[in-house]
Amino acid sequence: MIEALINKRDNFEIIRDQIAAILATETASQMALAVTAGEDPNEWKLRVFLERFNPWEQFSIKSVVDVSPIVNVWFSDAKFIQASSNVMERQTTEGLFNIDCYVLGQSKDVGAGGHVSGDQDASLKAGRAVRIIRNILMSDIYVYLGVRGLVSGKWIESITVFQPSAEIETIQNLMGARISLRVGYNEFSPQHDGNPIEYISTEIKRTEDGEIVATSDVQFP
Repeated sequence: MIEALINKRDNFEIIRDQIAAILATETASQMALAVTAGEDPNEWKLRVFLERFNPWEQFSIKSVVDVSPIVNVWFSDAKFIQASSNVMERQTTEGLFNIDCYVLGQSKDVGAGGHVSGDQDASLKAGRAVRIIRNILMSDIYVYLGVRGLVSGKWIESITVFQPSAEIETIQNLMGARISLRVGYNEFSPQHDGNPIEYISTEIKRTEDGEIVATSDVQFP
């Protein structure tokens, strides 16, 4: 029986949060640099969220003013590499983290009597958001995502642009893009400390809805 309370975070959770923190931090930095360069800082603005199921809802609010691209960082899956792991403490892992971008296009007139349609604007904004994110994540200062020693390496596996699914077609001129980032790291599991146990009693019960419930009585000398 495991003797210590499992109250730590696994590394996939730490890495996911770190990716979001990097994007939020660098977005603010890019906006400041844009001001210095005499550019519109809103062109570099990204609104970063974590593990949201429907972040695009921000665009469905009638009174919405901020139509900056929405970025949602979420953990997708992990592959455990048995050949370079051990059966007890350390599991070599490759995790997939998705960075989803949602942009809202707006029809607008441009110089010399030109016009940009809402769907074209959405496509251009999606490409710009992907460009900013890719350049941030693949910068040399983020080779290890700012957590060297935890991350062994990372690579952008794919970039996919997609149109909204059926459930969000009520929002016009919405475009999405996904950056899939594969990250190498280790996960660790609790180890036995070798403390002697005098007595263990475990009782297994089944509740009315079929849930298995176990209670344990552990006594140390």
